[in-house]
Amino acid sequence: MIKIDIVTTTRAEYGLMRPLIKRMSGDAEIDVKLLVTGTHLSEKYGYTFSEIKKDNFCSTVQIPILGNSLGVEFVSETMANAIVAFTKYLSKNKPDFILVDGDRYETLGVCIAAVNCNIPIIHCSGGATTEGAADECYRHAMTKMSFLHFPTTEVYRNRIIQMGESPERVFTVGSMGIENILQTDFLDREELGKQINFPLTKPFAVVTFHPVTLENNTCEHQLNELLQACDSHPEMQFIFTKANADNGGDVINTILDDYAQKRDNVLCVSSLGARRYLSALKYAEFVMGNSSSGIIEAPSMHLPTINIGDRQRGRIQAASIINCEPNKGCILAAMEKALSPHFKRICATVKNPNGDGDTTRKIVGTIKDFWSKQHIDIKKSFYDLK
Repeated sequence: MIKIDIVTTTRAEYGLMRPLIKRMSGDAEIDVKLLVTGTHLSEKYGYTFSEIKKDNFCSTVQIPILGNSLGVEFVSETMANAIVAFTKYLSKNKPDFILVDGDRYETLGVCIAAVNCNIPIIHCSGGATTEGAADECYRHAMTKMSFLHFPTTEVYRNRIIQMGESPERVFTVGSMGIENILQTDFLDREELGKQINFPLTKPFAVVTFHPVTLENNTCEHQLNELLQACDSHPEMQFIFTKANADNGGDVINTILDDYAQKRDNVLCVSSLGARRYLSALKYAEFVMGNSSSGIIEAPSMHLPTINIGDRQRGRIQAASIINCEPNKGCILAAMEKALSPHFKRICATVKNPNGDGDTTRKIVGTIKDFWSKQHIDIKKSFYDLK
């Protein structure tokens, strides 16, 4: 039996990995455990561990790591806490693999701990680029620490190989988020409104705006431009989901709380939970902001995405995505385009480049095949391109 510990640090990441956790939990050849950390355990960020407990897929371990500082010191303190806390856990429990997804700074701390404890890392969603965020550095660092790789596209696979990882350990599988969409039992529009205490009586948009962490002191100005654009559409409703625990996230969330309190057509929440979030996308006119969800998942919902600024710059994109600068005029032009019947028709036929929704079967099958046929040697050779 393969002992695999899966790490989840945020609401979005858990929503993506949910189908994989479910599949592994039901596999008799895998002993899976979920290591819950980061903002999941914080009331400030919606205590999303409660959603994980409702799913009850497998046994969980809570590992608190969030720092007490502010700004960039908070990020560094949290990373340091992750290294120490996960080193203690991994040195004692010694799973065969630790599985991580994406590019969070907390997850980088977990990977450092795994390397120090000689635990092989399985990394999902590597090889992508997000040129406006520090996640770019974290993601590629995690790639070099990892043993098995499951990127979403062939382009991303080639980048991982370009970084010296052997092609025999890199497998294109698509995005888990698409599979999650296909498996979701959506709420109807009325029930969704009841559950979030925000009757959806008008056309609405879902908005998520995170700090652009490789820019200095831009988030407040950019967010205000976005909010001014929203105010130009009083005939619409807006559901804002708050920023994660990144440097500048507190500034964004404070502004959003104040903005929503003064407007009847705006709701601001720490977390919708995976089912409510995807149900909101199903009925929304468009999704807006700078979250990876608008790039990776929204195209599979045939939903227009307004992608603001540089945070997601470099990701492979579908034809349903409208890129715009973070100023009111550009955002309003993008909103007009997203609402147009012509662009809606484009979105209705768009193909998502991030996979076909058969991701977790490929991941689990590959891990089991690799485990049964190959020796796991964490002393990797650097693969040079011919």
